[in-house]
Amino acid sequence: MQYGELIRLVADLLKEFDSTKPVHKSFRPGIGPFGEPQIVAQIAKRLVDNGVGAKTKRTPDLAVNLDWAIEFKIVRPFGDNGKEAENWSVNLLHPYAGNVSLIGDALKLSKLTEYNRRGLFLICYEHKPPKIDLEPLLASFELIARQIAHIQLSSRH
Repeated sequence: MQYGELIRLVADLLKEFDSTKPVHKSFRPGIGPFGEPQIVAQIAKRLVDNGVGAKTKRTPDLAVNLDWAIEFKIVRPFGDNGKEAENWSVNLLHPYAGNVSLIGDALKLSKLTEYNRRGLFLICYEHKPPKIDLEPLLASFELIARQIAHIQLSSRH
């Protein structure tokens, strides 16, 4: 499976899951308040239900068909209260191995040898139309990953 196909499938599965209006703790219905482990578990379950071999792991977050190693991060600029969250962009930008940022995850993925392919998957929540343009954050991530952390990234999907 090509990465673009996997991205579309996961996006469709997330949209389908969100349409069920799931409730997480005392937050408003929908997948927005769910944390990364809960979202990745739902993705894995729904991939398996659709005939795709998938398993959650410590590293990578998700193994797909014993071929793809995927790390996930969530970008959530606003809380359930509609106010801008504090430190919402840090999950992407810390350029240190061992850190929980997406750059740290990319460095972990680069060391995995048992998978043919590796991918980073960013789940972004925003208003429609956006209140905060996420493009500067994504471009900053790519710049730091490539030029500071020396991570080879393919083009963004």
